[in-house]
Amino acid sequence: MNCAICDTRRPRRFCPAVRGDICAVCCGTEREVSLDCPLDCPYLQEAHRHEKTPERDPDQLPSKDVEITERFLQENAALFALVCRALAGIALDSSNIHDADAREALDAMVRTYRTLQSGLVYETRPQNLLAAGIQQKLAGELDEMRKQLRERAGIETVRDADILGVLVLLQRMEFARSNGRPRGRAFLDFLVQQFSQAGAPGAIGEAGPGLVLPG
Repeated sequence: MNCAICDTRRPRRFCPAVRGDICAVCCGTEREVSLDCPLDCPYLQEAHRHEKTPERDPDQLPSKDVEITERFLQENAALFALVCRALAGIALDSSNIHDADAREALDAMVRTYRTLQSGLVYETRPQNLLAAGIQQKLAGELDEMRKQLRERAGIETVRDADILGVLVLLQRMEFARSNGRPRGRAFLDFLVQQFSQAGAPGAIGEAGPGLVLPG
């Protein structure tokens, strides 16, 4: 029996993307290029741990005009973790989304929160349906989080400016961690590995220091 992709070399591993055995060469060359690799594939996880990401042009840093200070990071660490957990949950529930889809969704949300800062209410929607789905789900998580905080604290405790800053942080994280493959999921895999075990997305009871709620 030969590799399910090249039909030439001997297979060395099972590929969940093609539901068949493939050779190591095809795994390395087609991974996240022609194959939609699931995040729980051990070979994908191993590749993400050791692959070298492409060099980044500093001039292409997303939202360069938004300043993220050390104080902002400290004050919004819990908010950042909540949003990361939400996006990690979306990635686990949606096996067909890639880093590029998350990038489009984050870009649209940043544009939306920028308009809120100017006093306008206008939601930017991606044309990419997968990105639009991510945006809708993540916006829903944020709305639910704010609702829970209002019910417990009695006031609005999360500013639009803080959510904008957190979204920009995620933009820059994707910029730094994306491996550039057409179907790459290195950024989403990182979120899943780092945040999916920390609790359910939007779990206010596990917010931690930074979103201090009255008793």
